[in-house]
Amino acid sequence: MYTPSSGSPADNSGSDGLAKAMSPGVVDYLFRQLVAGRPPEDVQWEREGISLAAQPEGAELARRLAETDIDALTPVELFHYVRAAQRLSSWAEDLRQAAVGRYCHPPAYRPPVEPSRPARHPAS
Repeated sequence: MYTPSSGSPADNSGSDGLAKAMSPGVVDYLFRQLVAGRPPEDVQWEREGISLAAQPEGAELARRLAETDIDALTPVELFHYVRAAQRLSSWAEDLRQAAVGRYCHPPAYRPPVEPSRPARHPAS
């Protein structure tokens, strides 16, 4: 058991652990949901457009992730945010590897081919 420098045993009950893990934005959101009689999950974003989980990898997903206030996310939303960031990172790594492969092994130069002309046959 951990004993702090004051000599009394540490409180391992975890009663304040959950409050420390939740940002002020999440606490405010959950309080507003409770007062309004709605469930603690945020389902409004699902009705407003494509979710982060369904957003294809690319510039739009990167923009949405960059503009998100992660302190205001619920735990479920934060989970989806992290998964979307992982997908975006993997996609970007695939792009990087393809570019490095192209840089290290450029295609051989081939001169342009002129279109073939039909052979002329003498008129008979």
